[in-house]
Amino acid sequence: MANYPHKYPQVKIRGIPQEEIDAFDAAAAAAGSNRSAVTRKLWAWFAMQPGAIIPLRPHHLNEKEDE
Repeated sequence: MANYPHKYPQVKIRGIPQEEIDAFDAAAAAAGSNRSAVTRKLWAWFAMQPGAIIPLRPHHLNEKEDE
């Protein structure tokens, strides 16, 4: 990883099991995104920021919900 200052400080979230982190990363990648981008969109949506929309989830991971 590059050793240079980032635009925003790193925010750490505790208490998430590694299995959930791995599943989140896989879902983000399947949706053509990454953990940071999806997390930013979720935070903006949850905080009701103007223009914020909830990020789409990859369809193939939602097939069980349609049953």
